[in-house]
Amino acid sequence: MINSFQWLSRGVEMPGIDYAQIERWIIRVAREHNRIVGEVAYIFCDDEEILRVNRQFLQHDYYTDIITFDNTRGRLIGGDIFVSLDTVASNAEAVGTTYDSELRRVIIHGILHLCGINDKGPGEREVMEAHEDAALQIIDSL
Repeated sequence: MINSFQWLSRGVEMPGIDYAQIERWIIRVAREHNRIVGEVAYIFCDDEEILRVNRQFLQHDYYTDIITFDNTRGRLIGGDIFVSLDTVASNAEAVGTTYDSELRRVIIHGILHLCGINDKGPGEREVMEAHEDAALQIIDSL
């Protein structure tokens, strides 16, 4: 299925964002990376839930802002993206930005992973941040 989004929550209130605008943005960013959006599910949760997911599926024992499970097939991107709203809030405070701005950054970060951009190896974090910055420039025009 093309352009199928699910917006879910586990133990937290759904963020008050313009989901239609976010979906248009995701589709455009994916297109700019020569990708097509398939089935993408965002699961908003708290720190304890993302820690549980991190331990259970990745054997990582730490908190994080996002975990992306990639179901991409060729150019058709898809997956389940867990976002800890607790960590989004603390990261926003730590870097001196707004919660909404940080949430947008994290939302597109997961899509960029599905587009094949990594951030764990040498020099990859800077590449990811450049793609995030470019994507963030787009959203306000939609």
